[in-house]
Amino acid sequence: MTISMTSLMTKKAFWLAPLSAAMLMLAGCNNSSAPTDSAEADAATDTPLNIKIATESSYKPFSYTDADGKLIGYEIELVDALCAQMKAECEVISQDWDGLIPGLNAQKFDAAIAGMSITPERKEVVEFSDPYFHSGIILIGKKGDDISVEALKGQPVASQRSTVASQYLQDEHADADVKLYDTQDNAYLDLTSGRVRAMMSDKVTGIDWLKTEAGKDYEVKGQEISTNDDAMGIAFRKGDPLVAKFNAALAELKANGTYDQITGSYFGTSTTAAAQKTAANGSVEQVVVVDEGNVDANAVIAEEEQTETATN
Repeated sequence: MTISMTSLMTKKAFWLAPLSAAMLMLAGCNNSSAPTDSAEADAATDTPLNIKIATESSYKPFSYTDADGKLIGYEIELVDALCAQMKAECEVISQDWDGLIPGLNAQKFDAAIAGMSITPERKEVVEFSDPYFHSGIILIGKKGDDISVEALKGQPVASQRSTVASQYLQDEHADADVKLYDTQDNAYLDLTSGRVRAMMSDKVTGIDWLKTEAGKDYEVKGQEISTNDDAMGIAFRKGDPLVAKFNAALAELKANGTYDQITGSYFGTSTTAAAQKTAANGSVEQVVVVDEGNVDANAVIAEEEQTETATN
């Protein structure tokens, strides 16, 4: 049988026609769906982050509650500014101190900010943001009492459990009668009732308490104690991409002045905001730099009172 070239070409065109049409339709579908996919991606990108952040609400002035039970304090304002910078929707909840890291790793919330020092032990189980504050620890006792850091053997000394202050007591003063409490407030209660003779505390929270009516008969004994764990950070689950987002937002707040404004409003620029810059530069510029070991905490109180008087 003889098949002409014309016949072959006719048959080939017959089969190619629907194939070409199908390919054109497929191409048309692909082209029409591309903007939709892009729009969906953009919409996903524009969706605000929803972040739940835990704090411990008895750590004045970092985070505490007002008369109406509303969470307030330095860290609360800092979190609000960070979330605004990230355009994130954040919910801040109160959590017992001992439950912060377990609750974080159990995914009950996404981050924890509660004056938490960045220690090697904690870094084994959580990841921290860049530091947002530095502070040492102090010993508080009754005015006129000759108790000192050098003479704690056998003495009942209070501290909040699982803090840098309590760890320092246990490591450096194991011969003291160390009493551990779930909150700072409960430790203060036993101090004022006479059940303990002194209290080891974070410097900032301790000095804040000394300004209250309950703390008026107490004072800092000796000088501020500096440890290698003076830096505070926000805790996250290991590998969480939120760490990078918060670090970027914190850097922006420091660059645009918001960080100094918030920090200065709570602690005064001479005692805190400047100290953060000094600590970052690794130099000593003022007697009140918070992460130097030989700082007279009573001098800090005097300077803060002078600042408040001048402001008022």
